Amino acid sequence: MVGPMREMDLGLLRTFVSVVDAGGFTRAGERVHKTQSTVSQQIRRLEEQIGQPLLDRNSRAVALTDDGERLLGYARRLLALNDEANAVLSGRPAAEVVRLGVPEDYAVERLPRLLADFARANRRLRLDVRCDLSVRLRADVECGDLDIALVKQEPGRPGALRAWREPLCWVGPAAEDLHREDPLPLVLFPQGCVYRNRAVHELERAGRRWRVAYSSPNHAGVRAAVSGGLGVSVLPHSALPPGARFLGVADGLPALPETELALLTGSAVRGTGVEMVTGLLVESLPEPVWA
Repeated sequence: MVGPMREMDLGLLRTFVSVVDAGGFTRAGERVHKTQSTVSQQIRRLEEQIGQPLLDRNSRAVALTDDGERLLGYARRLLALNDEANAVLSGRPAAEVVRLGVPEDYAVERLPRLLADFARANRRLRLDVRCDLSVRLRADVECGDLDIALVKQEPGRPGALRAWREPLCWVGPAAEDLHREDPLPLVLFPQGCVYRNRAVHELERAGRRWRVAYSSPNHAGVRAAVSGGLGVSVLPHSALPPGARFLGVADGLPALPETELALLTGSAVRGTGVEMVTGLLVESLPEPVWA
């Protein structure tokens, strides 16, 4: 016999979404003005309500379980509906929510000031920014969970509103010659990442043996692993980690073709806010290679 359904606490759902979007308990606590321990306790309370674990605590980074992945979409919709109802009943016009997906390096290093200035100038818009691997961001746009996304991709892939070429380079620890080891120790993003694909493909084509020494879904984790001497990686030319150096053909590594940063938009009818954020990104990034 199925027991009585439990009502989910919207406050706990908001904390859960904040943990996922922020990529960790500490940063989530800063968003919702709670301590890390309080955030952790609230996630455990939500898991008790649901009756299933929502986060994989064995993962180095915040990772959703299958049940957590299923709950996330519902949680976003419940919170959006709650906020809309509050706005209508209070007599205030509901803020238009623009759901933007960006790769972690852009979210951490390149876009915060730009988006903060935009948000201050457009109070009736609310930005919901999600950081993730490009393969997941693309899927979220295609299924309607995101309105806009910046993704890394192979050059010339169709379907982008705009695309910008992105030079890549080999990077390794400045104080060690790990690039001379055989097999070459690699620090990589998970499978599906265009940087990983580029590194493996070019090494295979050059006949160079390699091994995965370290893998992380986080840009910061990859950079730290390179700086710490765990291996060699492929990163954008603008993302040289501290304590690292560029490597190239003179160091016995194959040349790396460029990738692209592409701007994707959903197929649904776009609101004014989506058009404004799209225009902001097009104007703020370098001249596109094609339109």
